[in-house]
Amino acid sequence: MRTRVRWSAVDAAVQRIGLSLLIAGSMLSCSKLVFLRPAAVPQARGSSETARGPAFSASTAPATVDAERDWPMYNRSYDGTRFSPLSQISAANVATLAPVCTFPLGAKANMQSGLVAVGGTLYFTTATDTYAVDAASCALRWRHGYDYHPKPPFDPNKVNRGVAYLDGPSGPRLFRGANDGRVMALDARTGEELWSVVAGSPADGETFPAAPIAWNGLVFMGNAGGDNFRVKGRLMAFDAQTGGRVWSFDLVPEDGPASQTWPPGTERFPKTGGASWTSYALDTAAGVVYTPTGNAAPDFMENFRPGRDLYTYSVVGLDVRAGTLSTWYQLLPHDYHDWDIAAAPSLVRTHGGQHLVVAAGKDGHVYGTERASGRRVYATVVSTQENLDGPLTGKGARFCPGVNGGVEWNGPSYSPATNLLYVGSVDWCTTLATYGADQPHKLKGKQALPWTGSNKLSAPFGVNDSTRRGWLTAVDADDGSIRWRYASPTPIIAGVTATAGGVVVTGDLSGNVLAFDARDGRELWRYATGAPIGGGVITYAIGDTEYLAVAIGINSPAGWRLESPPARVMVFALRPR
Repeated sequence: MRTRVRWSAVDAAVQRIGLSLLIAGSMLSCSKLVFLRPAAVPQARGSSETARGPAFSASTAPATVDAERDWPMYNRSYDGTRFSPLSQISAANVATLAPVCTFPLGAKANMQSGLVAVGGTLYFTTATDTYAVDAASCALRWRHGYDYHPKPPFDPNKVNRGVAYLDGPSGPRLFRGANDGRVMALDARTGEELWSVVAGSPADGETFPAAPIAWNGLVFMGNAGGDNFRVKGRLMAFDAQTGGRVWSFDLVPEDGPASQTWPPGTERFPKTGGASWTSYALDTAAGVVYTPTGNAAPDFMENFRPGRDLYTYSVVGLDVRAGTLSTWYQLLPHDYHDWDIAAAPSLVRTHGGQHLVVAAGKDGHVYGTERASGRRVYATVVSTQENLDGPLTGKGARFCPGVNGGVEWNGPSYSPATNLLYVGSVDWCTTLATYGADQPHKLKGKQALPWTGSNKLSAPFGVNDSTRRGWLTAVDADDGSIRWRYASPTPIIAGVTATAGGVVVTGDLSGNVLAFDARDGRELWRYATGAPIGGGVITYAIGDTEYLAVAIGINSPAGWRLESPPARVMVFALRPR
């Protein structure tokens, strides 16, 4: 049986060796750290348009972030807790929420975008477009788009999870990744493309759907595509003003002690995986950025790559200026089920005085880890667990959570009022047949295509059950005990937001926006949108009014088997008394 304890003698040895090498001034032991000149800026692609309508005014144009009233990044704050300090919408009145306006995107889209609200403007993305709309009326301010025709055409994601916002010397900017291998900056006031740099190769199956974060003149972005042949996860920092790449950290190390936790890579069987494809957290006091990481590849081949496979299925902390390794917490060594840490971690100070890194993964656990020592405090189950440690065989084996199970790209929300973590999850199992340990010759990797141990080309990630469900679970942040649970007939993958008003708001794949009492889990309100919800759910304030905004519409016939009406963003507020 595989252990889930992170802090072991092996870990300690790796840490000690790595630290000694660093102190000695040697080459960085656990990564290839590359300092690069600013990347060449390609000619701007696509188009940018400003909608006709009222001119920007001081009251509505993007402004310096209001820490109390705005939602300025994917998880609202650098610590990633998704907690809103607003309290106008409360447990006592949330049942009177009603739609204020709707912004229709006019096309079907895999709407996984987080929402950002600053200075009265809402910002969000699709795979190819960035939008700015009035946060109170849903009127379009501007839209920026780019043309994307993948070669080869395999791009299962076709998603983007949002923007980062940052004020700078030249005014407010937005930053986003693109599926054509670029990272770009836009003028937050007009949508004008300010710079665009090539960060990776879509021809190799590498894309950039993550919602970046930006701080102190830097933009942090990781790559997706770690399940594809030869693609390695990495986290990069870019100069917010110029787009120049400042550093890049390889999450699948080629040298140093951490590389020894992998079997040697070869041309045919390279070390790969560990992608960082969602969003991040940042400790502004310590200057450490935390990235989640995905599984090692090839998927499902337990015997093919024995060892811990650092830094896969981990939370990795890096110095923001140098890109050097600060800390790491491997939550599941030797993952062979495609159980990524798919959501950004949360940096939580509990009522008990603990400073924890909280992370939730596709293995259906919420992990609480002491930041300073790396000690595991709890690993709380939030999704059905079956056949976790059983072998995957050529005849087929079923395991739960499956490859689309557990906790996906929206992680926990933490309320300092209740000391509870609120996490949405998926119960969905997968049946998979693999190549045998004596059949490595059948494992043939191809550029830009999934590199897995599945012996069925028609199902490279197995076959999911015909039925699925979900949960919203409230977990004590100090000890990991479950305080309450809500059973959903469909998965909960949308953003979860706790507020100072004592409510928790989320959405489900049935298309319901849901509000619960934060203390006891009583359902207080629901609104049927008619389309599955997998994007951002946020609150913000303009003037005397608190608003709730929700990103709606998931079209993913392959991964999630969902077809929905055209995507849209809906805004709600309390009905006047």
